[in-house]
Amino acid sequence: MRIQYKKKQLNLNLYMGLIWFANGIVQTVFHENSSWFDYFWFLISGTYLIIYFYQKKEKYLTIENGIIKQNWPFGKKMKLNEIKRIKHFVGEYILKSELKNMKINIGLIEDESSSELKLELKKLNVEWY
Repeated sequence: MRIQYKKKQLNLNLYMGLIWFANGIVQTVFHENSSWFDYFWFLISGTYLIIYFYQKKEKYLTIENGIIKQNWPFGKKMKLNEIKRIKHFVGEYILKSELKNMKINIGLIEDESSSELKLELKKLNVEWY
């Protein structure tokens, strides 16, 4: 099961990337004395566009083979059978095991995927608080 980002989140990164790209073009083409700093806008644009394409391809969470995994560089993963408690607090789920915690930001998740995630977490026989 793949839990998707909200379209609003994806589109924000796309629009920011395009805005910074347009700004970079304006800074380099229409100014006579371009400095190295004017090319910095392309770096910012590229970063936003890479984030957009990565989030569109990889989704926010993956639940498969008894493991829940955050799909971003350095994202956490946790075995579902190791989860002892789930805390629902201020727009996020905090999954707790003996050794580690995982925070899942509900605000970044598409509504349909959010209900699927909640159903999947309810299947676990763990304490909710």
